[in-house]
Amino acid sequence: MSKDHLPILDKSVEDVHMWLNALMRHLGHHDRVQAFHVLKAVMHALRDRIGPENAVHFSAQLPLFIRGLFFEGWKMSTPPSHERHLAEFLDHVARSLDENHRGNLESNVRAVFSVIWERVDQGEVAKLMRIFPSELRVLWQSPEVSARIAKA
Repeated sequence: MSKDHLPILDKSVEDVHMWLNALMRHLGHHDRVQAFHVLKAVMHALRDRIGPENAVHFSAQLPLFIRGLFFEGWKMSTPPSHERHLAEFLDHVARSLDENHRGNLESNVRAVFSVIWERVDQGEVAKLMRIFPSELRVLWQSPEVSARIAKA
């Protein structure tokens, strides 16, 4: 191993692949490019919805490269979005995706939220869920997440 080798970078790349593999499992396909685009679009919509303070707290739970993806292009001074309805939030996600990567938007959002539930401290996820109005909170409640919440 060279003296310039950085194991943290290897770990970060591994983490991204683990997130994408989990997402592809939830999406039911093996298109890594689509999974990446969906992950990015949903993470940006989530970031934009929860506001700066919550975004910073949530991001501390994310692996290095996923955290970078989460904050990519963010302007902290931009006020949080205030989508209260499912269609509005899904439109927010759709604006970041081209037609080839949209698929079923609601299923895609639920899949990303399920991966977040699996990979991030569930107490932090519960805080995020409470930020969302009830109509949007259902996006966190995939069958898998609902089953886990019931067991907790």
